[in-house]
Amino acid sequence: MRSLQIGLLGKANVGKSTFFSAATETPVASGNFPFTTIEPNVGVAYVKADCACKHFKIEHQTDLCVNGTRFIPVKLIDIAGLVPGAHEGKGLGNQFLDDARQAEVLIHVVDIAGTTDIQGQPVPPGTHNPLEDVEFVQDEFDLWFADILKRDWDKITREIHQKRAKLTDGIANRFTGLGIKDFQVQDVLQKLGFISRDPKEWSEDDIVEFARELRKNTKPMIIAANKADLCPDLDIIKKINDNVIPCSAETELLLRKASKAGIVNYSSGDEGFSIAEGKEIAPPQQKALDLVKSVFEKIPSTGIQKILNTAVFDSLNFIVVYPVEDETKLTNKDGVILPDTKLLPQDSTAKDLAGLIHADIAKGFLHAIDCKTKQRISGDQKLKNGDVIKIVSTLSRG
Repeated sequence: MRSLQIGLLGKANVGKSTFFSAATETPVASGNFPFTTIEPNVGVAYVKADCACKHFKIEHQTDLCVNGTRFIPVKLIDIAGLVPGAHEGKGLGNQFLDDARQAEVLIHVVDIAGTTDIQGQPVPPGTHNPLEDVEFVQDEFDLWFADILKRDWDKITREIHQKRAKLTDGIANRFTGLGIKDFQVQDVLQKLGFISRDPKEWSEDDIVEFARELRKNTKPMIIAANKADLCPDLDIIKKINDNVIPCSAETELLLRKASKAGIVNYSSGDEGFSIAEGKEIAPPQQKALDLVKSVFEKIPSTGIQKILNTAVFDSLNFIVVYPVEDETKLTNKDGVILPDTKLLPQDSTAKDLAGLIHADIAKGFLHAIDCKTKQRISGDQKLKNGDVIKIVSTLSRG
């Protein structure tokens, strides 16, 4: 089963590629011109949570568990550049939208300091209103959703009037390529009071309103207010209705590189750093670190880790579950303690976990064991964040 995917989007020159590099430590092309990112770059980023080893008070120091903090991999897709009118085919147009369609949640990197115009061209700081960027990206996605519906609207209405389809099914079938489920369409129809309305009576405004609400529910968007350290007045973020987090991708990238080189002690999400013991700092390095300190005086952290965690745990409401094969030793068959983590939507069941591990295990599911309580649980038992679970199945992965 594919891993959770986060889409990273934004116009040119806002620091999107720097955000990607900082989050994944993968070098990508960056430049002072539109469409620097032509093909989607895919990397692995990590969200952070308390490791289950804390509950069991066991020694568990690995690459993915450091001092009781678990690093959980997610797929981050740095998507090709976007310009106004993309839903009409302008710029890279539908390529952008198609690349983004499989992402469960979107991070929109915005130049909150207003140093780039709507096309991504450099302008003096504060001369462009970043709220325009927030609005145009939301509009592009909403209008893309609306266009998908409008293309087939006559066909949908015919199917419903001929009783060959229900309204929910007729709409959901048009969005299957975006991973949108029937219940999500149903929720939006009910929320807007459209569930019992004849689709022939829907106006174009109704279609756009429905599309906008469906996009919000199925592709939640977090605003990464990048270059926050250069912003003359951060009160501007209060005018953004979406979830917005100030950040400095350039600072995060610098700190990660300095940490990797053994110059500083820093872990993503920290509200500061310290010089590594016994390390002599060259004047150019000291100058860069002084700049980093000035960033922390303006924003509490670089914001990158907070944005990733917010995307997964707040916007998507995912939980972390630890599958094991030995419920006593909390190991896999090779004896590795707490070897794996799975991210699941809230209200997922033990059988959902089995399916995420492997289809054969789900097919032969008998029961599960909650390793914290030592209790046997059924397939429809809802799991909780931090659960450690052994699946008992008649089938294995062979």
